[in-house]
Amino acid sequence: MVLGGGTAAEIALGTSRALYAESPSLVLVAADDTTSLGRGATTAVELGVPLLLSPAGTVPSPAAATPVPTTGASAGPTPAAVGATPATTALRAELSRLGAQTIVTVGSSATAWGHEWAGGPTVVPLDGAPVPPAVRPEPLTDLLVLALDRPVNAAAVATARASGARVVLTAGPDPRTSDAVIKALAGQPTGHILAIDSTFGPAPRLRSRVETAATGAVLPGGGQVVFPGRRLVALYGHPGNALLGSLGEQSMTASIARAKQVAGVYQSLVKEPVAPTFEIIATIASRGAGADGNYSSESPVSLLRPWLDAARNAGIYVILDLQPGRTDFLTQAKLYSSLLMYPNVGLALDPEWRLKPDQVHLVQTGSVSADEINQTASWLAEFTREHKLPQKVLMVHQFRLDMVTGRSGLRTDFDELSVVIHADGFGSAGQKFNTWRGLRSGAPAGVFWGWKNFYDEDKPTFTPNQTVAISPSPLVITYQ
Repeated sequence: MVLGGGTAAEIALGTSRALYAESPSLVLVAADDTTSLGRGATTAVELGVPLLLSPAGTVPSPAAATPVPTTGASAGPTPAAVGATPATTALRAELSRLGAQTIVTVGSSATAWGHEWAGGPTVVPLDGAPVPPAVRPEPLTDLLVLALDRPVNAAAVATARASGARVVLTAGPDPRTSDAVIKALAGQPTGHILAIDSTFGPAPRLRSRVETAATGAVLPGGGQVVFPGRRLVALYGHPGNALLGSLGEQSMTASIARAKQVAGVYQSLVKEPVAPTFEIIATIASRGAGADGNYSSESPVSLLRPWLDAARNAGIYVILDLQPGRTDFLTQAKLYSSLLMYPNVGLALDPEWRLKPDQVHLVQTGSVSADEINQTASWLAEFTREHKLPQKVLMVHQFRLDMVTGRSGLRTDFDELSVVIHADGFGSAGQKFNTWRGLRSGAPAGVFWGWKNFYDEDKPTFTPNQTVAISPSPLVITYQ
């Protein structure tokens, strides 16, 4: 359940309604009495009762309201109902619903409101007096309450704590973004969930996020949401094959050291965490059709798994790159489901090597439809959600606009994915920027951007300073 409400008083009322079926006692503080709020919160938690907020400002007198008729068929409304503001009416309704018999007021404004408007309940000003006894309800131990850590939610948070629920404060509406929140939730049963702030919604999405956070898994650089908030700097290639990129130019151990060294240079240039990364070509475009006729050589999982295990232990992110030939991306992605179970593993799609039935590599440049990318993305998002995994990178390599047809229809709204368009053009600085500007023109909203530096083909290779100075500064930087 996600609670909205514009004012602190409205949010406090909503929390009371959600957590308490009844309460003979409650604590009341005026909405604008910030000096009394802390003591009111402490008192509510001690008593195990709701903390509500009376309207701010001068307390109007019912006696000064419109005169009450005393003749005729009806005696009319009671004096306390005449002239009441909507805030007063809502608060009085909650007192009635709770069956409140005692109102413990903190601060003179709340006391004045209680005497004028509360009606039947006894008003007991705290003002240095001992806290009156109250019968504590059964604690709501199966309830998790998330609340944005904002002053407007302070009274509602006190009510949640008074109910016996487990309360976790967050800086933002996505619990996956905070290491502290992930740590607080890790290994704990989620049970029922109440979120105090409408920005947490909708409820099904929030539950999925909480269940993911509760796994305790974190990405290299922290948190469970890839972007924004970090950069990935990657070696690209295939294990043991120096011709396909920098990743294969050295052993696994040396690749880990090299990836960390390259990422470390970038860390000195930017504020956000920089995660060393491997982009591993999992399926390699081949000149021949092969036994399956698809012009793609699929690496066995047994070859790649040791690299993924070593990367996970070393704090390295991994992106599996697909060059599918005449088959489709989704078919190949499913071959690596067991590797995509790793929390630090994402996926890259390489349309250059996606052939039509009559095409061959290095004769024609491949292409893919946005629909096929979306189908792969939908499967990967559902896979990530089902297995409660941190958000994954879904990266689309591109250096010509016709490599992705219907690109404006590319979906970027998956909560489980960070979708990246990765500029793969090589050559002079002018050629690379022409590619960059062309790819950015008319790009779908919500994509993040990546950039590839080539050690041999670029003339010259961009320095790290030049790379981060690109606008917008790329969040995925790979070296081939």
